Amino acid sequence: MFSVTVRDHIMIAHSFRGEVFGPAQRLHGATFLVDATFRRQELDDDNIVVDMGLASQELGAVVSELNYRNLDNEPEFAGINTSTEFLAKAVADRLAERIHKGALGEGARGISALSVTLHESHIAWASYERAL
Repeated sequence: MFSVTVRDHIMIAHSFRGEVFGPAQRLHGATFLVDATFRRQELDDDNIVVDMGLASQELGAVVSELNYRNLDNEPEFAGINTSTEFLAKAVADRLAERIHKGALGEGARGISALSVTLHESHIAWASYERAL
């Protein structure tokens, strides 16, 4: 399996509901490094997994929709604990939608899987992987 990973970052604010979150129940900020990994069995006709420039551009567009936002105030996240794991899935699903619409080029239609990892710190991160 071949893969290509591109990276961006995001800064958000949010709070959590539930005792398990301790002090994170209060409003707090988070900065994540965001890695998106695109996978496919065989390279395309140009011998690439995906155009890295387009992949970077589309990841940037996805994270810019969330960047500098208090997720508690975003209607689509109302009442949801926007954990690192949850946000990794949200980014992956948005990227998958862009792949299906052709935003990463026709060659990207051969991508079989996508993984998004949000690095919360140098010692903790969470990922979500999905088939396409």
